[in-house]
Amino acid sequence: MGAPNHALTVQLLEWIAAGDRTYAEVLETWHSTCPRLTIWEDACIDGLIDYEPDGRLVRVSAKGRGLLETMLSS
Repeated sequence: MGAPNHALTVQLLEWIAAGDRTYAEVLETWHSTCPRLTIWEDACIDGLIDYEPDGRLVRVSAKGRGLLETMLSS
């Protein structure tokens, strides 16, 4: 993951961790059709996010929380 994408991934995780987010809200805010900017998709593939596609809440996974803790303590 390149530096700009890494920074956006951290921003996505912080945004989700800051409050309850629905699946629809996250997709509306973070989904991209640009093949070079796939922050939401990459975070899902990397296991950084837990969600239920039926409209329930999206949460930062244990792996995502670990990444946030590492980034925020640096």
